[in-house]
Amino acid sequence: AFGVVADIQFADAEDGHDFGGCRRRYYRHSLRLLREAVRAWADESPPIDFVLQLGDSIDGQNVRRGEAESALQQVLAVLGELSVPVHHAWGNHELYNFSRARLVHTGLYSRPAGGSEGPPDRECHAYHWSPAPRLRLVVLDTYDVSTLGTDPGSPRYQESLRVLREKNPNDDLNSPAGLNEPYFVAFNGGFSQAQLDWFNEVLKFSDENQEKVIVTGHVPIHPYASDGVCLAWNYEAALSVIHSHHCVVCVLAGHLHDGAYCLDSHGVHHLTLEGVIETPPESNAFGTIYVYEDKMVLKGRGRIPDRVMHF
Repeated sequence: AFGVVADIQFADAEDGHDFGGCRRRYYRHSLRLLREAVRAWADESPPIDFVLQLGDSIDGQNVRRGEAESALQQVLAVLGELSVPVHHAWGNHELYNFSRARLVHTGLYSRPAGGSEGPPDRECHAYHWSPAPRLRLVVLDTYDVSTLGTDPGSPRYQESLRVLREKNPNDDLNSPAGLNEPYFVAFNGGFSQAQLDWFNEVLKFSDENQEKVIVTGHVPIHPYASDGVCLAWNYEAALSVIHSHHCVVCVLAGHLHDGAYCLDSHGVHHLTLEGVIETPPESNAFGTIYVYEDKMVLKGRGRIPDRVMHF
């Protein structure tokens, strides 16, 4: 069993709205809702084994306020009250606040220090581990190709900008207006070929060892588990890797604060979790997932509905 939470986006700020100005965001309350989640996970019986934090732990406005480090420490302090490990994915808001090089040296860096659990590029925050026999979790870096958190003079930035500009001619690179592929916006990102090759090898190993695999990352990789905008740039390449193997049973994501779900044509569940940031103070948005031989059961809290996903 493990806990799941997405898009906390904490800032010590008054309530605000999304970029469209119509959806309320509860910046300060999100930390209180996280505390409630931590208390609930601590009381689980049987106890959970770990927690997945699916990205956007703090809000991008913290960097403008000079509060990125303090906001992150407050979130990590609450999660640190748990007696189990917390595994982090990186979202766009982490990369608004910190460079990739800095994130490597924060508590959000979950890649193991040694061994071959991730791609050769140490700044690619993809990794995997086995929490139980015949079960493996893979965290993907959905901003491996991205203009966020990267030095504009670097090859990574230049290549990412080229990919983005090829598809998005808008002055505002965060605007999907008029695009045939509206997910080519700067607040999304994609996968390098190196990460996809690594991912393929991990799934090959899991196939050979008859493991079940749960894949996670901040940005959804299936259009039906998205709103059509919140989607990884080269999601089809990631899906192609998954569908060329038999081991993946579920993909967990955040980013889309409304949440979404689909069962794809290859029998893989795609579950996008509702975001804490747009959850009213009297509700919540977290869950506990129980993994069995033949299914996963999500016990949701607040905005997140219960769900049974059969393999």
